[in-house]
Amino acid sequence: QVQLVESGGGLAQNGGSLTLSCAASGSISSINGMGWSRQAPGKQREMVATISSGDDVNYIDSVKGRFTISRDIAKNTVYLQMNSLNPEDTGVYYCKMSIRGTWGFVFLDYWGQGTQVTVSS
Repeated sequence: QVQLVESGGGLAQNGGSLTLSCAASGSISSINGMGWSRQAPGKQREMVATISSGDDVNYIDSVKGRFTISRDIAKNTVYLQMNSLNPEDTGVYYCKMSIRGTWGFVFLDYWGQGTQVTVSS
């Protein structure tokens, strides 16, 4: 069974930094795209950043220049470096990976359990 485990969330001050990580384990043949989404209380979930199999990256406008997504293929891990944090970045962050299992030949999307990020004013 494929699982994604997130870590790195916590409390940061306004202007501070946090780094999130998400590691996949299980019967993995290959991983295609990866990404991070977040959901603030009372708001819809939004995709924050994505990285493709060719290392092309995309960000939502509100985090451009502040967040950096990267990955370590050998470790089946995706990271989100968050700088210049502000209270609007507060929310639960979820990682996503498109994974081909050893049992098949199509990619399926898997999600992490979520990690809380809180930014004080």
